[in-house]
Amino acid sequence: MKLLKTERENELIVERILHAKRYSLTLDKTRCVGCGICVEVCPREAIELKKLLKEEGEKAKPPSIDIDEQKCQYCGICNVLCPFGALGHRVNGKPWIAVVEAESFPKLIRDIQFDTKKCELGCVDCEEVCPLGLIKVSVRTPNGEEVKDVQSRPNKENLAVAVDLDKDHCPCCRICEIKCPYGALSVQKIFHGILKINQDKCPDGCQDCLDVCPITGALYLSEDGKVHVNELYCVYCGVCEIVCLEEGALDLQRTYIRHTPVRSGAWNKALEKLTSTKEMSKELRAKGLTRTRESVEKRLAWRRA
Repeated sequence: MKLLKTERENELIVERILHAKRYSLTLDKTRCVGCGICVEVCPREAIELKKLLKEEGEKAKPPSIDIDEQKCQYCGICNVLCPFGALGHRVNGKPWIAVVEAESFPKLIRDIQFDTKKCELGCVDCEEVCPLGLIKVSVRTPNGEEVKDVQSRPNKENLAVAVDLDKDHCPCCRICEIKCPYGALSVQKIFHGILKINQDKCPDGCQDCLDVCPITGALYLSEDGKVHVNELYCVYCGVCEIVCLEEGALDLQRTYIRHTPVRSGAWNKALEKLTSTKEMSKELRAKGLTRTRESVEKRLAWRRA
């Protein structure tokens, strides 16, 4: 067995090379926001969060992630739960997530619906407001040819709006939906929760949380000079709480995670870490009620038959 660790400017790769298989875990530094969700859920404590110090007068920097190639077991839990899609597992060069393949872990649900029939030709509002640059809007002819200058076209009836959305890296902040003037978008959040800022504990002039927030508008500086929360946009990643220098000034509580169905003790443990024992218990009760309802429905169907 051979263990490798390769670090470049924009990526970190750890690998385990066996006789017949080559496992790899890649961190895309351009997408990682330092939220620490992967650190919270890693069962082997193979991922470390490193806070970066700032010089006087500089903006706060998001924490960086380091992966221990000696500890990583390539289970894929970090890959599954990264809301920004910054981590990727591969086996022999092909995408593969062990815990998903074993049905012991769910996938995050990125529920994003785009009705391009409602879009007006030439509108690129959703593309411009996306804080991560994940949306590309174009106008195309019936045969798929992209039209660069819509206004110069004499016949616009046959033109249609096409949207290229990088869903795998979308944290579902809902900014595109809220800013769309035509109601063409519907976005369901992945992570639900509550983020509170205790203004009495915030140091005067401090805006470190605002500096590192990856979603433009989720935190904003008000006229009172304090940072406030716009929970319409917040994805509850938690990087703001990590960089906050004053204990108790920021309080993040995740209450729900949108995911595919799964029955797994490993998932229950991860859910408890990311939310709370109370919220995990709620999901277990909901699953129990669902199973009971399904059982009753099957019995009634059998009797009717």
